[in-house]
Amino acid sequence: MRFTEELGSSHGRRLRRGVLDDGREVFAKSGDAASELFASEAAGLRWLGEAAAVPEVIEVRPDRLVLSWVRQERPEAAAAERFGRSLARLHRAGAPAFGAPWAGFIAELPMDNSPCDDWPAFYGERRVLPFLRLAGLPAADVALVERAVGRIREVAGPAEPVARIHGDLWSGNVLWAGGGGVLIDPAAHGGHRETDLAMLQLFGLPYLDRVMGAYREEWPLAEGWRERVPLHQLHPLLVHVVLYGAGYRESLMGAVRRVLAL
Repeated sequence: MRFTEELGSSHGRRLRRGVLDDGREVFAKSGDAASELFASEAAGLRWLGEAAAVPEVIEVRPDRLVLSWVRQERPEAAAAERFGRSLARLHRAGAPAFGAPWAGFIAELPMDNSPCDDWPAFYGERRVLPFLRLAGLPAADVALVERAVGRIREVAGPAEPVARIHGDLWSGNVLWAGGGGVLIDPAAHGGHRETDLAMLQLFGLPYLDRVMGAYREEWPLAEGWRERVPLHQLHPLLVHVVLYGAGYRESLMGAVRRVLAL
């Protein structure tokens, strides 16, 4: 492989564009060989790729992940609608349990993917509380987050089948290509489909209203899903506090207060 362009770095990983001997363009990440991160990402991409558009995994090694290059397009309303329908079909593809049979990561942070049959327990114990312990929040904030965790079962809405979710679905992890959305950088696992949708709403997406409308036509959401958005944003907001500091504290605590008010 011949590297042609340095693309900077992300979360301690070097990013490069390259060309294989057969002329195919690729995207390569390199980093710490002691981490299971690249193996986890490759497993997640292959799993999501059974039901959605993702880059091809060309090579995975402890210190490197090589993917097919995605030629991006300008987002359009029709592409957003196709993405919404495809996201619903991805979620409907399901999973054996909440969690996954590979190590979990979000950015460079490990996550517990141990399988669980109960979403409120999985979300509270494997997603929210571990990152609360890392966030360095004041004791009063910690107590409020713990109260919100204690309400998950009460406010989670109707039981849902286990969905096949991306797990870190912010706008930067949706590339517009091929007339729709291509998913990258997953934290893939069996989860609650409203989690992916709440993440899209946290940081926005072009034509998000079209995405959501097409999604709901393909697979209607349970009543009250809008009110539950803050519940599903607790985990990503805690991750941002851990990664980027107190600048995300107010957003987190605002979501906590809305959960407690449900």
